[in-house]
Order: sequence, then C-alpha cells, then structure tokens
Amino acid sequence: MKKIGMVSLGCPKNTVDSELVLGDLSKNGYQITADQQEADIIIVNTCGFIEASKRESINAILDMAQWKTGGKCKRLVVTGCLAERHAEELLKEIPEIDLMLGVNQYPNLKNILGESLRDEPDGNGSRPGSAKTARVQRRNHVHDPAQYFESYAGRVLTTPGYTAYVKIAEGCSNKCAFCIIPKMRGPFRSRPLESVLEEARGLAARGTRELNLISQDTTMYGFDLRMKDGLVRLLKALGGVDGVEWLRLLYCYPTFVTSEVIDAIASGEKVCKYVDVPLQHTHDAMLKSMKRQETEQQVRHMLDELRRKVPGIALRTTFIVGFPGEKAEHFRHMVRFVEEMEFDHVGVFVYSNEEGTAAHGYAGKVPRKTAEARRDELMGIQREMSRRKNAARVGQTFPVLVEGPDAEEGYLTTGRLATQAPEIDGQVILEECDAQPGDIIPVCITGATDYDLVGRPV
Repeated sequence: MKKIGMVSLGCPKNTVDSELVLGDLSKNGYQITADQQEADIIIVNTCGFIEASKRESINAILDMAQWKTGGKCKRLVVTGCLAERHAEELLKEIPEIDLMLGVNQYPNLKNILGESLRDEPDGNGSRPGSAKTARVQRRNHVHDPAQYFESYAGRVLTTPGYTAYVKIAEGCSNKCAFCIIPKMRGPFRSRPLESVLEEARGLAARGTRELNLISQDTTMYGFDLRMKDGLVRLLKALGGVDGVEWLRLLYCYPTFVTSEVIDAIASGEKVCKYVDVPLQHTHDAMLKSMKRQETEQQVRHMLDELRRKVPGIALRTTFIVGFPGEKAEHFRHMVRFVEEMEFDHVGVFVYSNEEGTAAHGYAGKVPRKTAEARRDELMGIQREMSRRKNAARVGQTFPVLVEGPDAEEGYLTTGRLATQAPEIDGQVILEECDAQPGDIIPVCITGATDYDLVGRPV
C-alpha cells in the first residue's frame, strides 16, 4: 500500500481541500503518514495569495524535494493556488516536481496518481525529473477540466476532532483590486444546503462540537442558488444538528452582513456571538480604489447594528496598509476608526503588489518601510486595546472549549472562549483542569495578557 504524506499551507479553506484529498486517497487504497521520510508520495498543497505565502510554499516544495533522494518518495505532487498561478515556472525551476495540479483537479488526483505510478521508470537509475524520465513522470494538469468533490463525507480531519472547518462555498465573485482569488478559484459557487447539513451531521457523529463556517465570502451563501437569506437558512438548519454546540462565522464580506444575518446571529442559540468581517480600509477614497462595495458610513451602520442587537459580540477584522495611493491622512483616518470602534481582534497586512490584480498597475506605490511602520503602529494600538478588553474579563465566568495540552508548553492545558476562533484569536490558559479535549466547561477568568486569558474551571 502506497503511503501519502501531505503538507498543507495557507488558509483554512486550503486545509479543507487537503482533508478532502486525504480522505479520497485513503478510500482508494493509499495509507496516510505524518512521516515524510516514509512517504511514497508527497503532496504539497500550496498558497499563492501574496508574496510571503508564495515564498513559504516554494520553501516547502524544496524541503519536500529532498525526500526524492533521501527518502522513499517516488512522486512529488504540487497543487493548490501557487500551482494554479505559476505551474510552468515551478516545473521549470524545480525538476523534482512530478505532477502539477491546480485548485480544480483535486478529485481526479487518485486517477492521475494511478496512471503516473503505472509509468514507473525501468529501474536504470535515472533521477526523477531528469530528461530520461520526464516524458513519463512530469505532467501539468492545472488546465484539465474542472472537477469538484460531490461528497465531503470522507474527509480526514487534520484539526482536533472536536473542531472542524466547514467550507460552504468555493470561489469569489467580488472584484477587490488587491485580490487574485477570483482568477485562481473562479466565481462564487455555493454548496447545496443539504450537502452542508450532511457533512455537519457526519462530523457531529464523529464528536465534532465546533463548526467554523468558511468560504471566500461567507455572507454570499446561497446567492447563486437564488436562495433568499441563504446564510440565515443555513444557520437555522445547522442549529438543529445534534452534537454541534458552537457555530462560528468567518470571512464575512461587510456589504452582505444584513439585518437578517445579524438577527440570525442574535437569535441562534448555537451561533457564537462572533463575526469575522474583513474591512481592509476605512477611508472612502481607499475603499473606492480597492474596489470595495461599501462606504465608511455603511460599515459604521453595520457595526452599530451588530453591537446593538448582539450585546457582547466579538468583532474580528483585517486591514491592509500601504495600498497604492494611501497617504498619511488616509492611514490616520484608519487609526482613529480603530481607536473608536475598539475591535476585539485585528489583523494588519502590508499590501502585496500581486501580478494579475487590478491594483498591480496602480500608481502611488507606498514604500515598504512606510507600510511596515504603519502596520506596526496599528498593531500596537490594537495590542493595548486587546489588553484592556481582556483585563475587563477578569472575575467573570464563561463557557470554554477545552483543547488540551498547549502545542508549545505541553504542561499547560488550554481552551478557547466562543469569542476566540481557533489559531488566530488567542486562548485561555486553564489552571488545574482535568477536563477532556472537546469538553465545554465554565471557567472563571483569573488573569489576562495582551491576547490570552488565564482561568480556573468552576
């Protein structure tokens, strides 16, 4: 039985793709291994969103390429967003790559692998990727006909079993000037509601208690299926799935956080009082240049309605600094906005000038050092705000999802509030806790740091 090793990079949406691939291959005669040295086939599912993620993906490919000579690896497969954008360049520059797939060929990987493995070289010692074996092994499938997984039931979770990401749609139909995703992933396509429900029931049956709903634009769910209030209907349906306790909304485009969606967050017993709304900027001139659909006033109205209808809601957002044409007054406007709105969680990214995006040809490029200084200033402001918000929680009791030993400090047990998304929003360090991972228990907060909390089970 051939062993499969997987390196998955990038966002949670890529994580779901990797989990589906692993599930599909395991059902078709392959064995999954976490030891790349023992893998017969290594798959690198890449991210190609911005320059930093491209560098990370290339380094991961190069790291895995060593096992073509120092391990058992017979096929190095590169797939995902970077492959979609730069397939020919990767094949040219990294000869160890055998197979290249984009984001639309995942379900066909088992067939592609089967065909490739039947074409084993004749054992004359030729190096994989060399001219003698290239005709047999090196193939680019990025532009093959698109295929999509019909069922998500066979996913192999790479997250702890009590939590999972549920991808409710693929692609994006927004035209943000800084973003390449629509060109890589295609237009927005919702999964049928029953398909999402079937997956949620299956995950719950396996012990999953927290579902994090993701897509490129979660609030657009159902638009393409001509569903009225599609996300509202989905939240209500998922609320009826036995075993699921927390439903969290990630990647919500601000234009479509409607009153109906806000009401669903407020009324849903299982819906976390949390919403991730990437704003990217706050100044109308910048929003227009970014080709965003909302104005500052519309954003303010949406945020005010969220806080009015959902008391205590945690708001996460992201901003881009250094976008072409961003002047000092635009940035200072954003600083004042952040100070006024007091978000719970903020991420700040330096603009990446990506080829193929509308903004790539914009004039008024901001020097990298200036953009980095703006990022650091904004994150410093947010750090102080986060510390104050965390300190205000000391003495209060909240439900906490226990996660078990901390990945870096194994002697500590950690968990999360419903207002903390996995991996990005901090955690609760638990004192004297003997609860099991996946348990949701009451915890009294006894201490606070910039981003984390300390608590004692009640």
